[in-house]
Amino acid sequence: MPPKGTDTPTTAIEDMDAQQIRARVAWLYFIGGLTQQEIADQLGLTRLRVNKTLGQLRTDGSVVVDIRLPMANCIELENKVKEKFGLEEVCVIPTLPDDPENQRAVGDAAGGLLDRLLEDGMGLGVGWGKTLTAGLKRLTPRALPNSWVTSVMGGLTRGSGSSTFEVATGYARAISAECWYLTAPLYLPSVESREALLAHHGIRETMRRARSVDVALVSCGDMTTRSLLVQTPTVSETLEGLLAAGAVGDLLGVFLDANGKPVDHPLNERVLSLTPEQLTSVKHSILASGGWYKVDIIRAILRGGYVKRLVTDENCAAGLLRDEIQRHNKSQ
Repeated sequence: MPPKGTDTPTTAIEDMDAQQIRARVAWLYFIGGLTQQEIADQLGLTRLRVNKTLGQLRTDGSVVVDIRLPMANCIELENKVKEKFGLEEVCVIPTLPDDPENQRAVGDAAGGLLDRLLEDGMGLGVGWGKTLTAGLKRLTPRALPNSWVTSVMGGLTRGSGSSTFEVATGYARAISAECWYLTAPLYLPSVESREALLAHHGIRETMRRARSVDVALVSCGDMTTRSLLVQTPTVSETLEGLLAAGAVGDLLGVFLDANGKPVDHPLNERVLSLTPEQLTSVKHSILASGGWYKVDIIRAILRGGYVKRLVTDENCAAGLLRDEIQRHNKSQ
């Protein structure tokens, strides 16, 4: 007889479908409150397999943990940030020590916020990035036949599961909606080529839709190599000039200074996207971004008044408030 807790062809669990294994592990752990070892013993699995399965369940969104208990510090930060920057809604989550996990958690919370706002007939505009990709897992799959999704910015020439095309497609599939794409690079070679492209009927129609969305979900980038945009040759080769112009990060590919004004730089003249200024007219605009290194650009976006809702983490929210307090004290 095989030792207890080992995977063998003779165990009953091997006859189960893989999804049934995942479902049982999820139920026993999250609902039943069993430990990983107890689950392994009950199902005839190794503890390592149970651990890996739980990790996959969290990553792929198969299990969503909805915590109803209020977190006092987060709520206090939400209220202060909301009041300070005149926002309609702020969601602050506890900061996770691992940056990628923190990014995923912010996206997850943003997806939950978006899910509450979406109604049939609405147009949804989305940006790009890993944070927005994470938000897909919180969107309730449903058919919104009268809605549509559009990318609100051009794309990069390489993808990693979080490009403008992939993100827009993911959200469109989740609500069974038609999807529109800006099938062009984010930055064009010249102002003239940008204007010529905007004359194309397909690009012109997508831009028209981008300007008329009811809901927009966007993120932002800082000026370090943590930003995928900064890693691209187009931006990295001009990084020194952008910094000299006062850029603290980008929103929709438009580089902003500390006060939220687009910097005077050629890249801003060649970008193909909804402009931050046009974003202000969107009824429900959500900025999903976190991490201490994003404080400068998030603060700039909020100072510019470009979005109405913010989803971020505790450390970032606290940083936004500290910087505003310091600014106020210096002005007195």
